[in-house]
Amino acid sequence: MAFMQDIADDGLTFQVHRRLRADLLGGRIAPGTKLKVQALGATYGAGASPVREALSSLAAEGLVQRIEGRGFRAAPATVAEFDELVQARCWLEEVVLRESLRAGDAAWEEALVVARWRLSRLARGDAAWEAAHAAFHRALLAACPSSTLRDMAEALRERAERYRALARAAAYPGRDVAAEHEAIAEAALAREAPRAAALLQDHYRRTAAFLRSALAG
Repeated sequence: MAFMQDIADDGLTFQVHRRLRADLLGGRIAPGTKLKVQALGATYGAGASPVREALSSLAAEGLVQRIEGRGFRAAPATVAEFDELVQARCWLEEVVLRESLRAGDAAWEEALVVARWRLSRLARGDAAWEAAHAAFHRALLAACPSSTLRDMAEALRERAERYRALARAAAYPGRDVAAEHEAIAEAALAREAPRAAALLQDHYRRTAAFLRSALAG
């Protein structure tokens, strides 16, 4: 997109965009918070113009809302939107995963094995686990030959991460998340596409059930 190229070409705007986006996705800025240009400029060390450009870009991504005549605010987080997001991920990633399994070579298999191993060595919930968890899910889809579909899947994953951050304290009683990851990886490495897709969708829906309760509470 031309607008995003302009963001990348403007170093300060890009820095504001990157930091503000990370704060929104990480839950450090609460949904619905009014985003005041002057205050954000002081936080991120930038003038009004780079901040406004970053906000406009984030509004295009759906992470920020532009309020006519009243500026910007962080996009709200609702259970209904979260449910729609989970369903969209299930539909899209079934296609992306099948294509990844069809096209994956030895290098893809090795990368997935490494991502699974790194994730298995960490305790769920800390920053390192979250990063390894994201890397594992990216590795599953990495061999899909369509960069457009991969980018769409990544965008949805990041939007889901925002909800996970808002409900970070949610516990998963009686659930073995590590075993779910192992089962998904094994099915993917065996190229059992229907089984891998079903396990991945079940994984997302199990997580959604816990987060939905946390968000509703």
